[in-house]
Amino acid sequence: MTKKVLLVGESWVSSSTHYKGFDQFGSVTFHLGAEDFVKSLEGSEFDLTYMPAHEAAEQLPFQMSDLEVYDAIMLSDVGSNTLLLHPDVWLHGKPVPNRLKLLREWTRNGGGLMMIGGYFSYQGIDGKARWRRTPVEEALPVECLPYDDRIEVPEGYRARVMKADHPILAGLGGEWPLLLGANEVVVKQAPGIEVLATLPEEEGGHPLLVTGRFGKGRTIAWMSDIGHHWLPQQFTKWDGYGTFWKNCLSWLTASSQDMP
Repeated sequence: MTKKVLLVGESWVSSSTHYKGFDQFGSVTFHLGAEDFVKSLEGSEFDLTYMPAHEAAEQLPFQMSDLEVYDAIMLSDVGSNTLLLHPDVWLHGKPVPNRLKLLREWTRNGGGLMMIGGYFSYQGIDGKARWRRTPVEEALPVECLPYDDRIEVPEGYRARVMKADHPILAGLGGEWPLLLGANEVVVKQAPGIEVLATLPEEEGGHPLLVTGRFGKGRTIAWMSDIGHHWLPQQFTKWDGYGTFWKNCLSWLTASSQDMP
């Protein structure tokens, strides 16, 4: 049975100015950050729609019926402002439905919501992602900090697996490749929330992978990246890379009877 997945975010535009003596010129480049993730789902049961960050401001659905076509929604490296400041609001001062509240209610009604770490996930770089105290945070199994939450580990660290028997970690035995960073969060104290992996104690032992329930829905918080730079090539080329994401999506989209 095919399951429909929406990935929101994981794109950016870079503007550069190049100087050559007295002369200069500018260039603009567009980047996608989830190519390895997209490849990892090819041929699987998951039908992926990849909505880059710049498209999400206008294209993320405003009606519950349009969200309900998806079994899972993944928010990755896209700040809350992108979904709050639709052009009608930002440019014309017109009210529009609050899509953060829609995502919360979609999850409560049975959707599978996942947030993936990055510079504009959780609270993000300089606190600019601004997911703290939003309706989306209500649905997640973790709380965001009120300030820049990045944990940069340029020398790398290895995930510490806490519940190797969980379905999300099936087939991922042995030592994981190095990770280079994560967002720091606080695990909520509520029934059904499980910490599956953490950073090592020497890096603070912060939560890395947390699952939870919200109403009829399931939620996952993964505090590291979907690709570069917090996931080096060693991780994205690892045999377990695709297994990890497919396990996450299987758990997110499972009914209560299918798996714990």
